[in-house]
Order: sequence, then C-alpha cells, then structure tokens
Amino acid sequence: MTLPKIKDIYSAPDIWKADALMTLLNQPPKQEWISEHPYIKVDSIVNGNKVKVPYKYLPIERVEYLLKTIFKRYRIEVTGQGTAFNGVWVTVRIHYQNPLTGEWDFHDGIGASQLQTAKGTSPADLSNINNNAISMAFPNAKSIAIKDACDSFGKLFGSDLNRKDVIQYENDLTLIPMDGKHPNWLKVCDAVKSGNFKIEDIEAKYSLTTEAKEKLQSYATGTI
Repeated sequence: MTLPKIKDIYSAPDIWKADALMTLLNQPPKQEWISEHPYIKVDSIVNGNKVKVPYKYLPIERVEYLLKTIFKRYRIEVTGQGTAFNGVWVTVRIHYQNPLTGEWDFHDGIGASQLQTAKGTSPADLSNINNNAISMAFPNAKSIAIKDACDSFGKLFGSDLNRKDVIQYENDLTLIPMDGKHPNWLKVCDAVKSGNFKIEDIEAKYSLTTEAKEKLQSYATGTI
C-alpha cells in the first residue's frame, strides 16, 4: 500500500483524516533506523524454533525526529525521578498537539537505568559505583522514558519491534473519494470499461467526484 503523507492528511476530507493518521503511525519504521542491543536478548520463533534474538529499538534521535516531523508542536515534562536498588528511574509526560484537530493531549512513559559499577564488582555494592555514574544514568533513563511514552503513538515509533503478535493497519479505501488519486482508480476504470461494474455499483461503495463520474460514464459508453 502507499503510505499516506502528512500533506495528504492535512488536505484530506474529515471523514478519513483520522484513519489516514492512524495508518501513518502504524507503519513499520525504516529498517535502517532500527538498532539491536548488544546485550539484551528476547524470545522469538524462527523456523518453528524458540530462540533468543537481540532486543530491537529505535535510537532516541530517531524518535525525536519523528516527533518533530509529525507533531511539530510538543514538549517533554519530567514528572518524577528517583533511585531504586542499584539504579535510577525517570517518568516523563509528552505533551503534543494533534496535527488534525489542533487539540493538546499527552502520553506518559517511565524509564530506568542501572548505575555503572567497577568491572567485576557486584552492582548491589554501591561503594563500587563509577565516577559520573549518576550523571550518566539519569539522562539514559529519561531517554528510555521518552521512547516508552512514544510507543503509545504506534509502530512507526517502534512499539511492535519485539512483539510476537501484531495488528496490521491499513486505510479504509472506501472512505477515500474515488477519483484519479485513489489507489484503485485504474482498476475501477477497467471494470467499468469491461462492463463488469456499473457506475451505480461504484457509487454504492465510494464517494464519486463529479469529474470522476463523468469520466467513468465516458468509459461505460465507449466514448473514450
């Protein structure tokens, strides 16, 4: 299918704008954007066998790029922070303006990061914490929290990279006016030319523009 573009969503009729935005947000991210964690492994099924594979994720710079590109107006609020055992945690709230309605909404996220300790020592012994461990852990936890919050937007932000069962989202093509810009326009023209479909059949399923209807009538009568 053809991925809808932001400019198409802005100019689309209200009846299918939300559907197009959902489709956009639930497309898989570019393969070259996806990174694999060098240490964390997750269960996966390969050729019917259960195996361990690297944990996949989108780097924070890609997530921030998508936020700026799709929503443009957003802000990140740190809502909490603290320590837990041998690590730190951060909670964030991403406020964003819906590009279709102009209304503001938010998603919450949480992230944690372990404090780095001297090599070969137990992370439970906080006396072995490396210099600058805390100053490194909190920004990392914040980045993880931001990505966690952005998972709520959809697959484009990496929400399903490590899920076994996913739902495929596609546009409801019957909500898009039937004209030269519709993905099925050529198929409809051929069907009318061959007599397999009548214009009444098309109108019962799609919204026909005046220009499109006149063109289909010309195909039906053989004048073009």
